[in-house]
Amino acid sequence: SDSYNLRLSDRRAKATVQYIVSKGISKERITGSGMGETQPKVACTACTEEEHAQNRRSEFLIIKK
Repeated sequence: SDSYNLRLSDRRAKATVQYIVSKGISKERITGSGMGETQPKVACTACTEEEHAQNRRSEFLIIKK
């Protein structure tokens, strides 16, 4: 369901943040947020497994101070 996918996406985002923090990046410098199926990278109706994999992603925006 959409609500399950949103919760799953949020858990993935939090796990990604935890991983980056474990590598030495300050927790105050990073945030994470799950988008569920609201912002797919690949728009498809009958998605292949490869397309699903592309939509299960973590994206980073690096901002120079």
